[in-house]
Amino acid sequence: MPAPGPRKLLAGLIGAGIQQSLSPALHEEEARHHGLRLHYQLIDLDRAALPPGAPPEAALPTLLSAARTMGFAGFNVTYPCKQAVIPHLDELSDEARAMGAVNTVVARGGRLVGHNTDGAGWAWGFARALPGADLSHVVLLGAGGAGAAIAHAALRLGARRLSIVDTQPGRAAQLAADVNAHHPGARAQAAGLADAMAQASGLIHATPTGMDKLPGLPLDAGLLRPAMWVSEVVYFPLDTALVRAARALGCRVADGGGMAVGQAVGAFELFTGEAPDATRMDAHFRRLVRAPRR
Repeated sequence: MPAPGPRKLLAGLIGAGIQQSLSPALHEEEARHHGLRLHYQLIDLDRAALPPGAPPEAALPTLLSAARTMGFAGFNVTYPCKQAVIPHLDELSDEARAMGAVNTVVARGGRLVGHNTDGAGWAWGFARALPGADLSHVVLLGAGGAGAAIAHAALRLGARRLSIVDTQPGRAAQLAADVNAHHPGARAQAAGLADAMAQASGLIHATPTGMDKLPGLPLDAGLLRPAMWVSEVVYFPLDTALVRAARALGCRVADGGGMAVGQAVGAFELFTGEAPDATRMDAHFRRLVRAPRR
């Protein structure tokens, strides 16, 4: 009887405008080191056949039904679905429930379970890039799915004050209330951008602005100061307008690659049950980013 071949797994990424994602190469190469055959499929909502005027996330029910049928081991979820996916899942991990956002869904026994590896992934990249960073007053720009995960992670890392800024002030206030309910000290509050930045020791940017499809600065560069550190979540391109502006001023900077790798490390383990080599994945990610794009 022939020996069984490598274990085969199907995973993927659901999001809008994701054709440049490095996730397929990152997950598939790490799987190879573990003797697995993993195919990672991009499911781009910008290419979905939707009724005129329907938001991209309207495709979620059909996609999740298909994922069950096709035998996906799991999939990642990105903008704009990290919160919209929740009503369609069977269960949430404690982390995802606390954050109110999901970036990883695992299929087990016909059930779809939502997890969130964004917070731990951001913290992993932040600690590597900015050891000893001053956490006395952290400004978080963006209270969406990524921002929610990072807010919890920043407080776990010891942020003494967390000012949350969003274009929708009510969303910032709700996130502040949510994280204060899970962490001691009532350290988070909604804030206006200019006032918060005037006293900030560091800035975390957690909006899509700066992506290839949404270029530009998420704030007036005049609000940055050389003494601040800046943590970016956008990783394509790696040198966003914010990263370039902060470095030009002399700020310590963590680019979005750290979070991209950190969250992938957590997702890979959830999909496969194997512990990935984070250093190897980070080195591979950096090679992919530096490679010429076709």
